[in-house]
Amino acid sequence: MTTRVLTALALLLIVGYASAQNQPAGWKGKFEQLDNLLPTPNSYRTGSGAPGTSYWQQQADYTIDVEVNDKTQLLTGTETITYHNNSPEALGFLWLQLDQNILADNSITNQTRTGAVRDSVPAGFFSGMAGVKTSDYKGGYTIKYIKDAAGKALPYVVNNTMMRVDLPAPLKSGEKYTFSIAWSYTEYNRQIFGERGGYEYFPDDGNYVYTFAQWFPRMCVFDDYEGWQNKQFLGQGEFALVFGNYRVRITVPADHIVGATGTIQNAREVLTKDQLERYERAKKTFDKPVVIVTQEEATQKEKTHSEKKATWEFAAENVRDFAFASSRKFIWDAQAVKIGDKTPIAMSLYPKEGNPLWGKESTKAIRNALELYSERTFNFPYPVAYSVHAANQGMEYPMICFNYGRPNKDGTYSKQKLEGMVSVVVHEVGHNFFPMIVNSDERQWTWMDEGLNTFLEKETIRTRYPDLFESHGTPKGIVPFMKGEKSQMRPIMANSDDQRPSEFGANGYTKPSAALTLLRETVMGPELFDKAFKEYAQRWAFKHPKPGDFFRSMEDASAVDLDWFWRGWFYSTDNVDLAVDDVKWFRVKSLQVDPEKKTPRTKKGDLSTSQQTNNGTDFSGGPQEFTILNTDPKAYGEFRGNLNDADIRKQVDGKNLYQVRLRNVGGLVSPVVIEWTFKDGSKEIERLPAEIWRTNESEVSKVFVKEKEVVNILLDPNAELADVETANNVFPKRTVESRFDQFKKNN
Repeated sequence: MTTRVLTALALLLIVGYASAQNQPAGWKGKFEQLDNLLPTPNSYRTGSGAPGTSYWQQQADYTIDVEVNDKTQLLTGTETITYHNNSPEALGFLWLQLDQNILADNSITNQTRTGAVRDSVPAGFFSGMAGVKTSDYKGGYTIKYIKDAAGKALPYVVNNTMMRVDLPAPLKSGEKYTFSIAWSYTEYNRQIFGERGGYEYFPDDGNYVYTFAQWFPRMCVFDDYEGWQNKQFLGQGEFALVFGNYRVRITVPADHIVGATGTIQNAREVLTKDQLERYERAKKTFDKPVVIVTQEEATQKEKTHSEKKATWEFAAENVRDFAFASSRKFIWDAQAVKIGDKTPIAMSLYPKEGNPLWGKESTKAIRNALELYSERTFNFPYPVAYSVHAANQGMEYPMICFNYGRPNKDGTYSKQKLEGMVSVVVHEVGHNFFPMIVNSDERQWTWMDEGLNTFLEKETIRTRYPDLFESHGTPKGIVPFMKGEKSQMRPIMANSDDQRPSEFGANGYTKPSAALTLLRETVMGPELFDKAFKEYAQRWAFKHPKPGDFFRSMEDASAVDLDWFWRGWFYSTDNVDLAVDDVKWFRVKSLQVDPEKKTPRTKKGDLSTSQQTNNGTDFSGGPQEFTILNTDPKAYGEFRGNLNDADIRKQVDGKNLYQVRLRNVGGLVSPVVIEWTFKDGSKEIERLPAEIWRTNESEVSKVFVKEKEVVNILLDPNAELADVETANNVFPKRTVESRFDQFKKNN
């Protein structure tokens, strides 16, 4: 439908009319909807971003017995898996992940490792290059057998980090299948290999701290989206895993303390009387941690290595993985946290080398993370959350994580060390929410857990540790990365293993966090964003979301069209670079009206527009004057009434009109935030939505009406847009350097 009605020029100016502009050549459709990029909605995943009425997912339950040899570092285990086929199709084989095979000599990772020789390279950095090995370590699993429930051997084939097990008959929809695996591998020195898990050896006292991760053969995900997710583990892309219930028995030296996914089932058998009393007291203590194993007790155990064994039993329900830590060096503290109607226990394990920092901060950081994340998503549902100290590490698993942050030998530490330690504990504990519960596919989409989690980590530090808050994960903090050469970048939506190491951290962690910060603070506003983000989290808790489910849920729950945002921030390598190209200052001429014709006429001596102009670089030329004529009645078409031209002129009489031409240099469409500084020294912030670029993504012109004279215009005054070039954000242009220096000083 078209409306053939012309309104008065003055009215159009008042509402901020932007002159018609031709669509530029090479239009890329930055506001085009994402429909052609996202999967077609169906009964499994709906167009709203919610799970559909036919949504299903598999389940894998584990019963595991494992033993740690503290002398040889050999890990030996047997596991029984009960696999539930909830899919609508029959399965003739099953796929399992053998992640430890990444350290086998013939792994794809080893064969495709790249590098170059340079002079004077430190020996520690030469490990792994050109096949050079710094130890005689032999990595990878030894599979001893795979048997069905009757003890009959099952055929299997190992393909690098994946293992296919052939079933004697197809596993039909709704059926379950039980089989067992016996295996072993030698745990590795993490200082040499730098992988997740591993051990650290302490030469001063001859002890180990073990962090066991990816330590048992685990089921691959089979889902509606791609069938078996059996993409090889190459090291960078992490894990896609199945929810299930676990019963795990862990045999270690009798003087070890063990922390693991789940709750201890036999505390009376493995703890001393004093430890048990402290442990029970911690479950009811909310104000500060209770020390269950003291530093003095741990230090004493370091001197005497027990030859006896003890078996710790743990149980966990509805988790996607299981990890554990073990050492005689562990100090152990714990306290209860109130989350809704539950009281999970926050617990920390750390050697004396972590003190005093860890005793002061670790369990406190767990509590802060659980509380903030629960507020923004859903109440933490698990009974336990561990933080375990491990040098140079940050890694997450259900209910347990391994974190760095070691003070100096004399116990001192810097503010930077404190900030790093608190942040990594918050971050890794936060992973309980993403992806341990909102169970995205880390092998494919790093940002779906790391980016969302980095955003909430930043929010936790901002609200709970304001003195430690920095620009990490914010629009301001991502600017140096966004300034990089676009042709050498990959977008956030590139596969995890295809990201360059130099950009993996930014694209997986800080750029998506910065994007979400911009989305919350500038595009949507905190109230709408928080409601939509919580909706997504609650829809997909204990399920397997994909990128489209997140994008669609955020729009569905907010009524904000964000396709332009996802397209720019997640699918492209564009950056934000807005520029004030030109500003023209206008005032309406003083007019007299002919009483007979009621037509305005110019006073004698008035300057015409052509006689007075500013020079396009500052306001020194004064305002240009222009005339507002009465509207020709023909312009109203079929309407019987007319607008009051005199009232329109009156509304702008004596006011200042600023026609601002904005240019999108970086290519990433963005909201516009303008700071106006007036002649009397006052300031005003004005915000324009990104849709201002919808008809021209390169350049727009907009008219602003101001009561007072403007002396300075600044884009993005609070560094909230991730604008990579602030020098072109200022008008008048003659004050760019001084105004920019002032901005840097104030921010």
